[in-house]
Amino acid sequence: MLSELRRSKQVRIKRKMRVRKKVKGAGQKIRLCVTKSNKNIYAQLIDDKNSRTLFGVGTQSKNLKLSKNKESAKQIGLKIAEFAKQNNIENVIFDRGSFKFHGVIAELANSAREAGMQF
Repeated sequence: MLSELRRSKQVRIKRKMRVRKKVKGAGQKIRLCVTKSNKNIYAQLIDDKNSRTLFGVGTQSKNLKLSKNKESAKQIGLKIAEFAKQNNIENVIFDRGSFKFHGVIAELANSAREAGMQF
């Protein structure tokens, strides 16, 4: 049991480093960082060049108050894309961290793409 937990943790760390290695080299673009927990999902637009978070939205935001499911991930993706469109941000880099690209992460990304973001 313990070795199985160690292995899954090591796999998660390797996946995170593999994603971050590709994201780190592109300082000109804004980064769309997605994080999820057991109950919530969050998305942020981050400007790494100036070390600023431009916009963040999640299932616990004041105007949303949603649970973690695919439908709420779609709404979060639309909110992020709406803010990006208002601020003339079209090209971003998708940073999924150590999470696999499926389920709520994929739904968030697909809804942001449908709303006009490119990554």
